[in-house]
This record gives sequence, structure tokens and C-alpha cells, in this order.
Amino acid sequence: MNTQINISGKPVTIELSKAASAAMQNRTSPLLAEMELYFSCLIRKKVRFYDNVDSDDAERVHVNDGLAVRFRPVATQSCSVGDVEGDEPPVTDFPIAKPAAFVPHWLRIDYIKGEWCGEFGYQ
Repeated sequence: MNTQINISGKPVTIELSKAASAAMQNRTSPLLAEMELYFSCLIRKKVRFYDNVDSDDAERVHVNDGLAVRFRPVATQSCSVGDVEGDEPPVTDFPIAKPAAFVPHWLRIDYIKGEWCGEFGYQ
């Protein structure tokens, strides 16, 4: 399945593999795919998947009955690796004056060995 949505006024192409489309058909609740753009000492892109979609989430964009998408820029509070315990440092939302400049052009979602996976990009 390929479709297009708008986030912050910018078009984003959503591509679901055949496996992801089939897995989506078997879901009883919507899936949220979050495109996280992580600002710290370096920049990281990551797609996170959530089973519980908050209907009050103003940032999410409805793709279809089974899928919603959200773009979330985040930042760490420091760049010191020694300050981080565990695998993931704590993050906070990162306000951007012109978010459309950072919204990706595309999101690809797949379902491999029972796990959702995704990637997004800018070309």
C-alpha cells in the first residue's frame, strides 16, 4: 500500500510492504508509527511503533483505520555519555520554529518475523 499524507503542510509518502499490509489487516486496534528525529551530539532517525494510539494526540495524522503517523523531534538534555544509564538517554520534545523543514519525505513500514520495522528519509 502506498499513500500520501500531510504533516505540517508537507507531503509524506507512506509505503507499507505486503507483509505490513497483511499484518495491519489482522490488528484489532490502530498502530501508531512515530518518526523520531533525535537531536543530541549527533542526529539519529528512528521509527517507533506504539499499539496504544491516544485519540487526543493532536500531532498524529490518520492514514487509515489501522494506522496513524506522527513526526516527533526530540533532544537529550546533555551530550555526556557518562550521564546516561541504560540503553536510551532520556529525551524531551524539541520545539522547531519551522517543522516542515524537518518533516521527512517518506516513511516505509515493514513487518518482519513478528516485529514492526520502519525507516524514513529525505530524498
